[in-house]
Amino acid sequence: MAEYWSGHAPHDHHRAVTFTDAFLSLSARTGRFTFGAPSAHALSEDGTRVLLLRSTGPEDPVNRLHLLDVTTGEERLVADPTALAPGRSGERDELPAVERRLRERTRLVAAGIGTYAATADLATAVFALDGRLFRTDTATGTSTELPTAGPAFDPRPDATGERVAYVADDALYVTPEPTPLSPADGARWGVAEFAAAEELGRARGHWWRPDGGALLAARVDESALPRRYFADPARPGEPGEDFAYPQAGGPNADVQLWVLGLDGARVRLRWDAEEFPYVCAASWASDDEVLLTVADRLQQNVLLLTAEPATGETRELSRTTDEFWVDDLPGTPARLPDGRLLTVHDTPQARGLALDGEPLDTTGLQIRRVVGRFGGALLCETGQGDPADQYVHLVDPDGGAPVLLAGDPAEGPTGGPGVHSALAAGDTLLLTSATAEGIRRVVRRAGHELPLTDLSAALPYTVRPRFERVTERGLPTAVVYPREHVPGRRLPVLLDVYGGPGYQAVATEPRRWQLRQWWADQGFAVVTTDNRGTPFVSPDFTRAIFRRFSLAALDDQVDALHALAAHHPDLDLGRVGVRGWSYGGYFAALAVLRRPDVFHAACAGAPPTDFRLYDTAYTERYLGLPQDNPEGYAADCLLTDAPGLTRPLLLIHGLADDNVHPSHTLLLSQELTRAGRPHGVLPLPGVTHMTPGGVNEQVAAAELAFLQQSLG
Repeated sequence: MAEYWSGHAPHDHHRAVTFTDAFLSLSARTGRFTFGAPSAHALSEDGTRVLLLRSTGPEDPVNRLHLLDVTTGEERLVADPTALAPGRSGERDELPAVERRLRERTRLVAAGIGTYAATADLATAVFALDGRLFRTDTATGTSTELPTAGPAFDPRPDATGERVAYVADDALYVTPEPTPLSPADGARWGVAEFAAAEELGRARGHWWRPDGGALLAARVDESALPRRYFADPARPGEPGEDFAYPQAGGPNADVQLWVLGLDGARVRLRWDAEEFPYVCAASWASDDEVLLTVADRLQQNVLLLTAEPATGETRELSRTTDEFWVDDLPGTPARLPDGRLLTVHDTPQARGLALDGEPLDTTGLQIRRVVGRFGGALLCETGQGDPADQYVHLVDPDGGAPVLLAGDPAEGPTGGPGVHSALAAGDTLLLTSATAEGIRRVVRRAGHELPLTDLSAALPYTVRPRFERVTERGLPTAVVYPREHVPGRRLPVLLDVYGGPGYQAVATEPRRWQLRQWWADQGFAVVTTDNRGTPFVSPDFTRAIFRRFSLAALDDQVDALHALAAHHPDLDLGRVGVRGWSYGGYFAALAVLRRPDVFHAACAGAPPTDFRLYDTAYTERYLGLPQDNPEGYAADCLLTDAPGLTRPLLLIHGLADDNVHPSHTLLLSQELTRAGRPHGVLPLPGVTHMTPGGVNEQVAAAELAFLQQSLG
């Protein structure tokens, strides 16, 4: 009963993609309008220089390393991967497996120099290309390849730039010695395990001591974890891959932190790792102190610890507790230079900050991220009013009123409401402002502004979504109409949805509306709603999914559709399609399985159909342990709904997806087939969860054909 749709996707983003549709072709060629845009900015500690990655133009996927002198405005190319490694294709298969997996965890799709690390003054930068290790003198633009013991991953320079630490074959090395710094004990050293990199915001596993005499290193033992396997059916002659996966309710990786001296000394940091298994963050406060943040399994208690590297002893500095879960607030918990402890302070209505337990004045704001210190104040990315917008404020640690730095309408056409973010060092501020008019990046210093060069393609559409807050819950929504829409013409509705924790779909960042405008121009009214469980409205709004994913999401999306139709009479609720990816794919399948009276066709991409098979850190944060909440897991599982399918459903999955394993889709397809329910399956050989290289556009073309056929 399963119909297999053709739709083979290329394995990487260098192969040519041919489309008859001009927008999809342009989107694929330009990396969804990101090629040529500056990214991965780093400011020197004195604020006088900026390192950044950028390709040579809108259709060049290869990132090069550039240095900008803020005082003179001069920008120079300092490392070009096409010159350092001529002839490299940049295909994913050329990367060490550990790097391919980290790129998945951090959603990195660019070719060339994917990531780099630099000294505080930006005089030296290091990076890896296909496992080869390079060190660049940014003053001269001279890059030197360093010998390694194997394919190098995550290189990091010491404070002087003379020594480089890197991982090869699960061991931690330091140049120029050929022997590993870590013992050969069967564990993985110097890397972030799956849970940390995918769910906890920690993508690294080793840190230099400030004086360069030792490294703090993670030791990861995954021997107790089950294995997940992949085999590419398009390459039957090649062996498959496997990796350790922490499945909900099962064991986690055993993560330890060790101080490894260059003189051979080894000291393990000791805390109650049985009670607090997750290492969320780690750093050196000084040569004599390590700060680390750890969490319990359900993430209801988060501790900031101080550790003595000479003895390994730790002591609790602060504890953040929540009866639901402690939602991550980047930049907290932390200790300020004056010794005060910065923690999150949540009320049901707002996210705020506290110093030594005393709430700061952040009235009217939702704190989204603490960037750092600037001018003696806390530099914060914030919500204010409409959750679709993000601002930058200075929060006075001594109790003064917050000061708006980015988002003021007086700033001109690229100011005002939008999605604004910041980076700061010394007296220099780097602001990125994304508004309906476009994306602008500027460096502010000493009263002057210096724009960063952007070579990306101009966005083809200036999209004006119609934003509304609907229902008594104040659900953020947006409707996009065809550009040539004539009022009074009834349109089928396409619900373009995510709906899960951690991601906000309704935001004024302009790039995310480009594909939605394309969908609208195909003859749909495109609706997007952030249901309860999504971030940035309020803590209460986010926590409404505690121990149940499906109920609040489904109720809210249905209620929002009906509320919007009352104000938008051209929405034809007799023809409603839904599409989504990942959690959005889960919701799309959920919608047609449980509410066929509202949703008439669905395209479900990479859906986690049974959360008992998803990872520990994400799933247990919201649903708890499967053995403690079997009813909640069963209620959120889609497999038992298969016999009730009455609407067209297209399941789409990359067969190299190591985040939501393709077995999720295959299990649902199996149950649908057993029940005799017709459905479509679009397998994507060699494609991962990120759908790079034009795959996203190929999928959109297939979805359009399916929805046109299904909705008439």
